[in-house]
Amino acid sequence: MEDSFIIAIDFGTAYSGYAFSITSSEEEIVPRVKEWGEEVGLETPKTPTCILFDENKTFHSFGYKAKNDYLSMERKKAIKMFFFDCFKMSLYNKMLSRDLMIKAANGKEMTAMTVFTEGLRFLKDDALTTINESATGITFEASDFTWVLTVPAIWDPSAKQFMKEAATQAGIVTPQNELVIALEPEAASIWCKKLPPKGFIAENRGEDKLDQSPGTQYIVVDCGGGTIDITVHEVISGRNLKELHKASGNDLGGQTVDKQFKKFLKEIFCNGVWDEYEKSYPNEIQKIMYEFAIAKKRDDDIDITCPLNLATLAKKTHKKIEKFFKNVEGASWNDGSIKIFKQKLRSFFAQSLQGITLSLREILQKCFNIQYILLVGGYADSKILRRHITDEFIDQCKVLCPFRPQEAIVKGAVDFGRNQGVVAFRKSAFTYGISVYERFDASKHKPEKKYKNKHGEWCKNIFMKMLQIDEDVGWNQVKNFNLYPVDSDQTSLSYKFYRTKHENPQYVDEEEVEKIGSFVVDSPNTALGLNRKTEVNIEFGFTEMKATATDIDSGSTESIKLDFLTN
Repeated sequence: MEDSFIIAIDFGTAYSGYAFSITSSEEEIVPRVKEWGEEVGLETPKTPTCILFDENKTFHSFGYKAKNDYLSMERKKAIKMFFFDCFKMSLYNKMLSRDLMIKAANGKEMTAMTVFTEGLRFLKDDALTTINESATGITFEASDFTWVLTVPAIWDPSAKQFMKEAATQAGIVTPQNELVIALEPEAASIWCKKLPPKGFIAENRGEDKLDQSPGTQYIVVDCGGGTIDITVHEVISGRNLKELHKASGNDLGGQTVDKQFKKFLKEIFCNGVWDEYEKSYPNEIQKIMYEFAIAKKRDDDIDITCPLNLATLAKKTHKKIEKFFKNVEGASWNDGSIKIFKQKLRSFFAQSLQGITLSLREILQKCFNIQYILLVGGYADSKILRRHITDEFIDQCKVLCPFRPQEAIVKGAVDFGRNQGVVAFRKSAFTYGISVYERFDASKHKPEKKYKNKHGEWCKNIFMKMLQIDEDVGWNQVKNFNLYPVDSDQTSLSYKFYRTKHENPQYVDEEEVEKIGSFVVDSPNTALGLNRKTEVNIEFGFTEMKATATDIDSGSTESIKLDFLTN
């Protein structure tokens, strides 16, 4: 099949979806986005990232159906099920393992790999079904497509690898195809580059578009449910992009606003009322939070329906529900609803907006010439967020937000599937190196590192730097290194690879230096002694790294995809 047969999956913290293209390679890609929500009277480009398993941990449903099934269940049945919502954040900023456990809404646990795998499997199967229902005379299979999966740019390589392994178990990766990992702000950047002035929301200077002239610099802020993912791009020749600043950001996405709202509800329904409600009716909590997620897009007073069970628990305290609001600022009881006033709603955003503003100021203080800030992602649908960023930075650069900012990532990911080299250079997030021996020098080496053999004194555990943090890395760049044995009789050579956030580590056993892979290369012919050369090639692809070593004399070769998971 043509490479332009592409399916891109945007597996988000709060919402997920996919887009696809089955155009020929000569045609311009026009991504088609699956619309969700017919069963609940909606038409949205993404469905909630919710997944439901039965009491035997067997997949039940995903998205709107999972949420509705769980919310409508009787309490006795609901507490036996495994319902996961916004679980993507379990992969953020952690040392990940393949047996990582995550908690469902009722506190019960399952392996994260199973939860992510079944979510991806559902999206894969749904995409193929959607495409085949509209195709004539042909039935598509997973292996016919280039599959693209989006991940946050600020994620550790272990999280990216975790998602790739889950996609493999879900049947997305087959012997006939590979999975393309697209970084979310990069995908959005690619899409926004194509938009005309009318493609941006009018309140953010709709007469502007993103300049494509070489030298144009801009910041992309992917405002997700879980993370704020920021990257800085410069347009270079051929309308390709260069990353100017390594990915940055934080975990202050839209969920931060939700947490502040839930904290406020706990303050209102005090004396243990909210705690008891949360424990007894976890499915109703989901209903309240979903209603708030829709309402928080506005910059106005909002009303949230108060479920009957919450009102009943409140009455058990022997006072009317109105009295819970007596000394509460920013909210009132409104005949069956909780009214949140506009100023109080804005306060829920304060922590998140402060974090985004600080991150942007740090970048703008550097020696760049930033002309634009692009706001993308589902959280960018919020008027409060867009207005705040525009007001804060209007004197420094133009703030643009595309219509339907939730779609920018998945549409750009389809384009990225065809042209993976569009981001020609990226900044390395780590310093990478290999463990080697070198001649011992008492003036610079630690005495305890000394190793003696018949050829003299050596220093072991030296960190030989292959790539430095913040260094420019070309797309799928390969670096070559020549290494030699320290013993003329050894018939095999062991190579161990490491990474660190430090610029210039001296030894591989220093603090915050992490081993990421190893292998052994045979070198059977010892005639050349210490002059035997091994050529090591490191492929610094931005989604995975591959190391290959070849013993030049014998031609013996070993290669490995470096492993960032702990088991």
